[in-house]
Amino acid sequence: MRIRVLLADDHLMVRQGLKALLEREGLDVIGEASDGRDAIRLARRLQPDVAVLDLVMPLLNGVDAAREITKVSRKTKTILLTMHKEDRYVIEALKAGVRGYVLKDQAAPDLVEAISEVFKGTTYLSHGVSGALVGAYLARTDFPQPPLTPRQRQVLQLVAEGKTTKEVASLLGVSVKTAESHRASLMDRLSIHETAGLVRYAIRIGLIRP
Repeated sequence: MRIRVLLADDHLMVRQGLKALLEREGLDVIGEASDGRDAIRLARRLQPDVAVLDLVMPLLNGVDAAREITKVSRKTKTILLTMHKEDRYVIEALKAGVRGYVLKDQAAPDLVEAISEVFKGTTYLSHGVSGALVGAYLARTDFPQPPLTPRQRQVLQLVAEGKTTKEVASLLGVSVKTAESHRASLMDRLSIHETAGLVRYAIRIGLIRP
C-alpha cells in the first residue's frame, strides 16, 4: 500500500522538490498546503497517512498545526521539518504529538525514512537531535513549561505577521473582544506592551522569519 502524504511549506519550490523526491520513492503526495491553517483544512478533508510540515509557516506554525491535525485526522502522523535542533523545539514538538523531527539540512536522505518509520508507529529523529533528551521525555521526565500556551502562541504569530485584531478574531473563530483579551493576556505574560516588541520576540523563538 502506498503511503499517502500531505506536504505543507510556504515555499512553492521547496514543496515541488519534496514532492518529486517522495514520488520518486513510491510515495503518494495527495495534497499541498502553503500555510498551517490550509494544512489543517486539507488534513481534515483528505485524511492523509502522514503530514510533513515546515516549522515556520504563515498564519499557523508547524507545531500548532500538527496539534490540530491530530484532532481532525486521528490516523495522520505528523513530521516536522526545521532548521532548529535545540532541545526546547524538539520537546515542544513531541508534546504536540509530532512523530518525526527532521532537520532541513538532512531532509533529502532522512525524509523518506522518517515517513516510513512514523507510518509504522515509531518516532523518528534526524541525527543531531538529542536521543537522550527524547528518551527522558518519553520516560515522562519533567521539563520546564513553555512560556506561552498554544493559543497565546497563535495570537503572537498573527500579531507579529501584522494581522489586525479583527483579522485575528476571524482566523481564530472568536469575537473581536475575545481576540483583544488574548492579545492583552499575551502582552502581560511576556511583559511586552508594544507590537514591535512582540515581532522581535516571535522572530527570536522561531515563530516567524525576519
